[in-house]
Amino acid sequence: MKIQISLLFALCFGLTCSAQKVFSVQYANQADVKVFVVDYEIQADLKVYKVDYANLAGKNNGKWFFTKYANQADKKIYDVDYQNQADLKIYFVDYQNQAGWRNKSKQHLMY
Repeated sequence: MKIQISLLFALCFGLTCSAQKVFSVQYANQADVKVFVVDYEIQADLKVYKVDYANLAGKNNGKWFFTKYANQADKKIYDVDYQNQADLKIYFVDYQNQAGWRNKSKQHLMY
C-alpha cells in the first residue's frame, strides 16, 4: 500500500512539474523562441493546443499553458510578423489530441 501511494504521489508530482508553460513577451530580444502562427496546419512545425490549467499541459508535446507572468514560464515566446523571422511555426488546433510535432527537427527549441 505504501508503495502504491508513493508511486501515485511521484506520478502526480511529475505531471505538474513537467508542464510546458509559456509566456508571450513584448520584445524579440526577451524571447527564448520566436514563433509565427501559420494559417494552415500543413505549414506548421508544431500544432499547439491551449490548455486552461498548468497541470493539464504536457512536456514538449504541443499542449501549452500561457502564464500570467514571465517568471512562471518554462519558455518565453515572441510572435513575429513574418514567417522567415520565426524559429518555430505554430498552428493552434481545436482539440488536444491534435497537438504535437510535425517537424521533429525543431523539437529542441522547446526543451
